Amino acid sequence: MKPAAQALAAEPCQACRPDSPAVTRPEAETLLAGLPDWRIVAEDTDRLTAGFAFRNFADALAFAVRVGALAEAADHHPLLVVEWGQVRVSWWTHAIGGLHRNDFILAARTSQLLEG
Repeated sequence: MKPAAQALAAEPCQACRPDSPAVTRPEAETLLAGLPDWRIVAEDTDRLTAGFAFRNFADALAFAVRVGALAEAADHHPLLVVEWGQVRVSWWTHAIGGLHRNDFILAARTSQLLEG
């Protein structure tokens, strides 16, 4: 994992309210530079999304459970799509209808789950 991603993963998450600031596009691009597996996908709102490959369904499901535990601990919940041999994770902040720094922090923590 890149040092920038490690530093990001170590940051605390902040509680978000509807008036919390979304990241700007330049901020998002800077943060994405340290998260090579992630990209911003425009759906109903911008989402920070990555796909992860595994040997089988059981490994994919186990990873999704670890992401779920991470989400519960942070009280911030992603979209998880689990299929045979793959998991797609999408983070965004529902309260602001877009991307907050927390989403990048949790993306970095999600990537860390692969290392441990």
